[in-house]
Amino acid sequence: MQRRFVSIWFRQLLSDWQLIRRPELSGVPFVFAAPDHGRMMITAVSRLAHGFGVEVGMRAADAKAICPGLEVLDDKPGRPKKLLKGLGEWCVRYSPIVAIDEFAMDGLLLEASGCSHLWGGERGYLKEIVSRLKSKGYSVRVAIADTPGAAWAVSHYGTVTPLIPAGAHVDALLNLVPDALRLDETVLAKLRKLGFYQIKSFIGMPRSVLRRRFGDGFLLRLAQAIGTENEVLIPLQLPVAFSERLACLEPIKTRNGIEIVINKLLEKLCKRMQGEGKGIRSAVLTCYRIDGKVVQVDIGTSGASHDIRHLFKLFQLKIDQIRPALGIELFVLDAPKVDDVEVPQEEMWTSKPGLDDKSVIKLLDRVAGKVGFQVIQRYLPAKRYWPERSILKAVSVTEKPTAPWRIDKPRPTELLKTPAPIEVMAIIPDHPPKFFIYKGVRHIVTKADGPERIAREWWLDQGEHRDYYQVEDELGGRYWLFRSGHYGVENKYKWFIHGFFA
Repeated sequence: MQRRFVSIWFRQLLSDWQLIRRPELSGVPFVFAAPDHGRMMITAVSRLAHGFGVEVGMRAADAKAICPGLEVLDDKPGRPKKLLKGLGEWCVRYSPIVAIDEFAMDGLLLEASGCSHLWGGERGYLKEIVSRLKSKGYSVRVAIADTPGAAWAVSHYGTVTPLIPAGAHVDALLNLVPDALRLDETVLAKLRKLGFYQIKSFIGMPRSVLRRRFGDGFLLRLAQAIGTENEVLIPLQLPVAFSERLACLEPIKTRNGIEIVINKLLEKLCKRMQGEGKGIRSAVLTCYRIDGKVVQVDIGTSGASHDIRHLFKLFQLKIDQIRPALGIELFVLDAPKVDDVEVPQEEMWTSKPGLDDKSVIKLLDRVAGKVGFQVIQRYLPAKRYWPERSILKAVSVTEKPTAPWRIDKPRPTELLKTPAPIEVMAIIPDHPPKFFIYKGVRHIVTKADGPERIAREWWLDQGEHRDYYQVEDELGGRYWLFRSGHYGVENKYKWFIHGFFA
């Protein structure tokens, strides 16, 4: 696939942003200024102020002298980058890879490979971007080309067309000024001094000559623009490997329309996954509304799945959470977490249907879709002695245990995460309690069994151990108690409750 890149230049980023916030300034010339070596220097200029001859880099005092009624606003460090970050996150609807233009800090760079067809082609793609940003109050220039450098050059200095056909980006650069290559001012000054006022004046010169006169940085920018050197964009959001997009000719407002879109996206995504032996563990549906709002719903699966019908049923449970308002214009389905799909071996007879049964896994997924995955947990045995450390949470229902469950000794059906201290009355040295007090309630022990001694792993603390008792009180409640430490050593032993039997 031919790689294509879009450059979006916000010609008056700060002043447009200010006018959106304060429309009353539309008839007032204003500038942003920041202190620099004791002087207030202009960092951004509105259209009206620019008409009076006010320029970026001018002293605010001089600007006031040539522009009556000029309003000077305080600029803050980092404000352009913060604005671009917000705009870039909004532009993710047009491409999964959106980066801030770090050179000029006044634009965005998008990788548009495989995206423009959603808007009927590159011309409709650029038109959509410009019209939507203009409707928000931003004045922009855009261009699309085979490299980020060429797209940037055309958006900032091009005069013919913003749509550079594939393979024509070098020709589009020839008549542009050297400034279009994003060069340092010192290099630009050298080029002007030597009479190089267009890129075609030096693009054919030997690289050794250009390096000697202008340095490696100049050659890198030139190579990035013509495509002999890759330029890596640092995206605001890391792109997801498995992702599908669907733009709508008309905004979607109904549940039926949303279901049709989800089904189409799942068909595309699952077809790719089947080819690679992958399945969804979690998926996120992002809905971009025409009012600029973004709505998201997500699903999760207990085991990797590329079963379209099953995944569609999980999304059906979440459709009521999608508020389309005036309509949704773009849907994006991402699968941020995927796993290999295990193909079960066919058996002539199935002895024990359980977690290996796909229907059980699908049932768990649907239950989790209604009540949340956090309420459904699966635990596996761990190779540890103390009860609270002898289990670990499984990553999925298909994860296999590395140790067998211990079934030679009875264990409570409910185990406290942390043993709770209790007060007891017991006959020493090894008798169970006669009664114990837990949460202010006295329990008279009528039956008891034990002790069962459980020691910590020898590499942790060789001397520490617990003596566990199963006890039953006068009301029939059954508890798991233990004494920690040894009798005979003052204040070195304590009693705890650790669990409850059914």
